[in-house]
Amino acid sequence: MTAVRGWCPSAWRPMAAGDGLLLRVRPPLARLTRAHALLVAELATRFGNGAIDLTRRGALQLRGFEPAGWRAAVERLVSAGLVDLDAAVEAVALTVAPDWHEGDDTHRIARALAARRGELPELPAKFGIAVDAGAHASLGDTPADLRVERGADGGLILRADGRESGMRLIRDEAVDAVIALARWFVTSGGGAAGRMRRHAAALPDWAMGEVPPREGVPAYEQVAPRYGRLTGAELAALSDGAEALRVTPWRSLLKETAGMIRPSDGRVSRTPARPGQEAERPSPADLPAAAIDACVGAPACPQASVTTRALADRLAAARVAGPIHVSGCAKGCARSAPAALTIVGRDGRFDLIRDGRVDSPPTIRGLTAAALLARLGAD
Repeated sequence: MTAVRGWCPSAWRPMAAGDGLLLRVRPPLARLTRAHALLVAELATRFGNGAIDLTRRGALQLRGFEPAGWRAAVERLVSAGLVDLDAAVEAVALTVAPDWHEGDDTHRIARALAARRGELPELPAKFGIAVDAGAHASLGDTPADLRVERGADGGLILRADGRESGMRLIRDEAVDAVIALARWFVTSGGGAAGRMRRHAAALPDWAMGEVPPREGVPAYEQVAPRYGRLTGAELAALSDGAEALRVTPWRSLLKETAGMIRPSDGRVSRTPARPGQEAERPSPADLPAAAIDACVGAPACPQASVTTRALADRLAAARVAGPIHVSGCAKGCARSAPAALTIVGRDGRFDLIRDGRVDSPPTIRGLTAAALLARLGAD
């Protein structure tokens, strides 16, 4: 079985995948201006294989680069302000709730934290920070280790991942508190655990709190590509008529027009199937929002031992009840929340988990694709 890697790609540290080098772009404040979107679309098509994946940390993964093309793409991304010149600063995973407005708490804190990323200690590769200070905290299922959130009492809190409550924050001291807690994580031995949720040390007294987050759901119209995948041409088309696109950690995009993003009517629109694939894919009506998630799988991902999205399409076409998560390996890149059915690739076969996550005990192990489909009534 291929070993699970303990790091994530960035612009300066691309990952070798089955379809070439993969580089990750984290748009500042989760916002791509139209000019930025057109640039990313051009680079993905000119130097990569045209495929762009949206991630659960609000980033874009551009796929299929050769080394020379990667270097040319990064240079242009730096010039456009989409990639920091400092590779260590660029590697900091800062996820921003995408429904911010100019001058609100999310915008002000995220901008200040981005400017001070150089003050953070050297953190484990997957360590992340979320700024989620809108009317409700909506990023609870998004991977992050430190969370600046809207508290249940209406104020701001800083919450360590894995804890149900957080400490109250004063807005102008929020960034200082984040940096201090990140430094405590490192000095208290958190590097060995890798993630805050797995770190057994008790929080320092000053970071203890009793305020839970005020949880809520996104209330803005989203454009959600199938399985979070779109092409450079589709990204360019989506930017038409928009001032900017907000990149969400729900593997979707929000269109910003005249400085505003559109309130949701309860539906999530999806990009159409690409030419030549209409007959192979179930219609979007067969795949309601959040019903099924699938990573890129084999052969594009070298850690995956199974194909994923063809299987997901079969399950969608058979209307198997969801939510469903199909993962090519034990990392679970496409979804961290539990699902009614979680299907994990292992040594070329599939483990089936009911009402759990990729790290939950399987109900049954080692199924072939045919046996899995038969068991789920999708053969």
